[in-house]
Amino acid sequence: MAKKDWKAKAKALRKQIEALIGGAAPASKSAKPVSPLAPAAFPALPHIAGVEFAAIEAGIKYQNRKDVMLVRLCGGTQMAGVFTRSTTRSACVRACQDSLAAKVPAGAGAAILVNSGNSNAFTGAAGDRSVSAITTAVADALGLPAARVFTSSTGVIGEPLPHEKITAIVPALVKNLRGDAIDMAATAMMTTDTFPKGAAATVQGEGGAVNIAGIAKGSGMIAPDMATMLVYIFTDAKISAANLQKILSRNVERTFNSITVDSDTSTSDTLLLAATGMSPADELKGEALKAFETALHGVMANLAHQVVRDGEGARKFIEVRLTGAATDQDAKLAAFAIANSPLVKTAIAGEDPNWGRIVAAIGTSGAAAERDRLTIRFGDILVAQKGWRNPRYREEDGAAYMKQSELVIAVDLGMGRAKRTVWTCDLTARYIEINADYRS
Repeated sequence: MAKKDWKAKAKALRKQIEALIGGAAPASKSAKPVSPLAPAAFPALPHIAGVEFAAIEAGIKYQNRKDVMLVRLCGGTQMAGVFTRSTTRSACVRACQDSLAAKVPAGAGAAILVNSGNSNAFTGAAGDRSVSAITTAVADALGLPAARVFTSSTGVIGEPLPHEKITAIVPALVKNLRGDAIDMAATAMMTTDTFPKGAAATVQGEGGAVNIAGIAKGSGMIAPDMATMLVYIFTDAKISAANLQKILSRNVERTFNSITVDSDTSTSDTLLLAATGMSPADELKGEALKAFETALHGVMANLAHQVVRDGEGARKFIEVRLTGAATDQDAKLAAFAIANSPLVKTAIAGEDPNWGRIVAAIGTSGAAAERDRLTIRFGDILVAQKGWRNPRYREEDGAAYMKQSELVIAVDLGMGRAKRTVWTCDLTARYIEINADYRS
């Protein structure tokens, strides 16, 4: 069968699925409606002293849009990071890990360069050469050690990165650096994202305010194995690299590792946290350090939730609250079994309160569970308990609840005291369309 015939059949099938679950597909592949779960606007983020941004069009894959961004960080910046544990992680990820482990001159600055449209993953030695060429070009332009240049690439896997397009525009990036361009940097990272993602917080330290501002990209290939996307968070806090890394690592599990869109982990997942030390506040310690960690957790959670809200084709934001597990591991297993279940996610897309699919997901999760101890709620609606449907539960109440754009599925296993909350989205025909057309 000719390619055009296959495409026609796929289009017809997609329309049938949309008709079944409701909603209309975009008129064309070029149409890219913003997620209905998106914030009203990109937030006003505080200026982080010692950080400058630039973004420019390099034409790596996308035309007529900025697709490369550069961040310059002042001397003395402390860096921390967390990365995907994928065994096929990209050349950029491996280079960033090496750079964080490398010894660099005291007081050295740093830089971050990110391109969209090509992930530079599974590209063999050519991928390593691309990273080397980019880091060298940025290091030379900014007067930095090469080990202080962190690069990330996001996009198609397995295609050589045309790094010469990036190195050619490094001088222009450097010329355009400014402190108020973080929104442009967030936009330049986008691939299938429908909106740029930002979040911020300010806490009071001893002697002054400490600011935090973060940006993220992510929409598909989102599953917990840290970091599940590209995320860059900046703060003017005075804090040691060791404390920065401890705090970042400690807060990953309940934020970025507690979201899932499609249970697929990317090869390029990177989270970098940079502290410039330019706040007038003293070095963080004691209660000020605790307040900073709480604020950082809030920024991380906010960005993580925005990624789920921009899940490819998402129309429902779902919180899965799992309680009463025998162990933390059981709580995680059961919560993600529900959040990752295609049957649960498609039922929600169709606004069908099919709680039996939740029961099935729990039963195959590997977590300890017993029929007669299980309790299920949709928001405040008690659906099932003690091994059977609640006799007062009405299907029409469940159906009405499913029409909301933000949902809570609460499950108590009745086996212990461990708990876990994770966030996910529904699975619509738009997800199939986006990923079927991703390379065409």
